[in-house]
Amino acid sequence: MTSISRRNLFKAGVVGLAGSTLFEAPAFSSAGVRPLLTHGVQSGDATSDSAIVWGRADRPARLWVQASRRPDLRGARVIRGPIVTPDTDFTGKVRLRNLPSDSKIYYRVRAESLDRPGLFGSSVNGSLSTAPVHRGDVRFVWTGDVVGQGWGIDPAYGGLALFESMRRRRPDFLLHSGDTVYADGPLVESVTLPDGRIWHNVVTEEKSKVAETLKEYRGQYAYNLLDENYKRFAAEVAQINQWDDHEVRNNWYPGQILDDVRYTEKSIDVLAARAHQAYHEWTPIPSASGPVYRKISHGPLLDLFILDMRTFKDPNDGNTYADPKRGMLGAEQREWLIRGLRESRATWKIIANDLPLGLVVPDGATAQEGVAQGDNGAPKGRELEFAQVLQSAHRHGVTGIVFLTADVHYTAAQHYDPSRASVQDFTPFWEFVSGPAHAGAFGPNVLDGTFGPETVFVHAPPVANTSPAGGYQHFGEVEIDGHSGDLTVNLRDRDGVSLWSTKLKNHH
Repeated sequence: MTSISRRNLFKAGVVGLAGSTLFEAPAFSSAGVRPLLTHGVQSGDATSDSAIVWGRADRPARLWVQASRRPDLRGARVIRGPIVTPDTDFTGKVRLRNLPSDSKIYYRVRAESLDRPGLFGSSVNGSLSTAPVHRGDVRFVWTGDVVGQGWGIDPAYGGLALFESMRRRRPDFLLHSGDTVYADGPLVESVTLPDGRIWHNVVTEEKSKVAETLKEYRGQYAYNLLDENYKRFAAEVAQINQWDDHEVRNNWYPGQILDDVRYTEKSIDVLAARAHQAYHEWTPIPSASGPVYRKISHGPLLDLFILDMRTFKDPNDGNTYADPKRGMLGAEQREWLIRGLRESRATWKIIANDLPLGLVVPDGATAQEGVAQGDNGAPKGRELEFAQVLQSAHRHGVTGIVFLTADVHYTAAQHYDPSRASVQDFTPFWEFVSGPAHAGAFGPNVLDGTFGPETVFVHAPPVANTSPAGGYQHFGEVEIDGHSGDLTVNLRDRDGVSLWSTKLKNHH
């Protein structure tokens, strides 16, 4: 990374000069015509040898990235990025390749004028950590649910303060478990809290109504990056993003026709297509041409399976059918997960499920939003496909499965055991719940006994939709010891204080 020959430049797909020479503006430049980055920088999906770097310019421009193992970026690799245009809302991504594993990578992003080549705006710096290929410590955080239930950015209450608490933990990456934005959650300028204090939201045009147009969906992501805590965190910690419902609309599923007076566009498929485009433009996720579900490995100790429980979801009904072909994952994703668990040699196989497995999440009076439906008997409905996943893993001797989720706006630890279940042939496992990151707090939800869950810890508010000012905002932290292989989970509050912890021993 710090010493690059001409041959290696071409091998790595790098164009330009090493070091900072490329970014030196000519003497005739005028600050008023320099293209600027508008919303900081982000990185995502960092593997052992690659990562994605994201930026957004204020006009058509070309993005350039420098990357190095040195904080001062001396001898940095220089990568020519894409030309950004209104077609992508001036956002662009650069995939860094041939990175060293298990390393801190420092990067710098600038935008180059198309009208005056060689003229650059000011740079924005970031950093990320690549995954190990050998046995070593791993630490990451997870949470979900950002700017929900009308609770936006109020600087007087610390803004999106939980992101600063996560940054201080120095994680290798963030697993964002969905509801990265609330496209269906308009903000008003002020909300009166129960004790009479006033919550003052920062409000933008796009956040003042439910998102329907592509511009409005894009504005959801732009809003979150107005917060300095969020922006600082995004610049220092790589993300692994998955999406849930509020990126489109509450409790959505393909084919749904809305009965909601707030929407002039009633087809959820039309709205989801716009939301999908904005999501891929504004988050450091791989190209929109690939599936949202994917696996990322972190050496011999961790394989992370990121699920997509929205794109292939069946309609929300009573969820008591007997058709194993229906469900949330779809046949292709379900077989991918079954095969991936069976073939994984990692000590821990973490399944990132954006909807919890054993918690009942209703959608109105008679329909179900989640996997469970409140019947403690044999698997029905969407439980059938997860029974298939768990039973296949058990038959093939797969161990070390852990589920991580958010969605329900409280934090909890739930242990699943066949001795308490109506399903017998699966290996006991844990599901850990965290969130919200910055939204109304709720819970706890009712447990469904089909897979034998037991709540070991829960931290939920006494009143529904408790504001971020009232506490009950959460993130979780996973630490895997590189020597022993043991996995420790801490469930933390908004300030980073551990509310509960457990250590899972390595029996691999």
